[in-house]
Amino acid sequence: MDYGKFKYESAVKARESRKNQTQTVVKEIKLRPKIDPHDYGTKKGHVERFLKAGDKVKVTIMFRGREQSRPELGFRLLQRLASDVEELGFVESQPKQDGRNMIMVIGPHRKKSETKAHTAGQAQNRSVPSPRAAAAAAPQPAASEPAADGAGVSGPA
Repeated sequence: MDYGKFKYESAVKARESRKNQTQTVVKEIKLRPKIDPHDYGTKKGHVERFLKAGDKVKVTIMFRGREQSRPELGFRLLQRLASDVEELGFVESQPKQDGRNMIMVIGPHRKKSETKAHTAGQAQNRSVPSPRAAAAAAPQPAASEPAADGAGVSGPA
C-alpha cells in the first residue's frame, strides 16, 4: 500500500466522521426576579425556539441590590420556566447561585441532528402545489356549450 492511498483513505474517514458530528451550542437568556408577565412570555418563547432548534439554553437570573437577599424568588422563576418548557427540554443542571447570578441549564430532548432530520421530513410532507398549478390541473367547464336550463340565454322574451 502506498503512502498517497493511505493519506487519501484517512482523509475520507475523517470527513465521514465529521459529517455525523454536530456542534453543541449553548444559548443564554438573562432574566430579572421582578419580570413582567408579558416579558416572561417573550423570554419563554425564545427558550422554546432555541430548544426546538436543538440548542441548550443557559438561563441566568441577575440579582441587584436587595434582590440578592431573596434568592428564592429567582429559584421559583427558574422552576416555573422549567415546567413551562418541560415538553421541549429537561433541566440539565439545577439552579445554583453564583455570586449575583443564579444559573440553570436546560437541554433539548432531541439532539440537533435529529431535529434537522425531523424538520427536513416535515418540509417534504408539506409540499403544497401553488394555486396556479392547482387551477391549471382542475377541469374547466366548456364555455362553448349552452347551459342546459336556458338560464344563460338572453334575448327577446
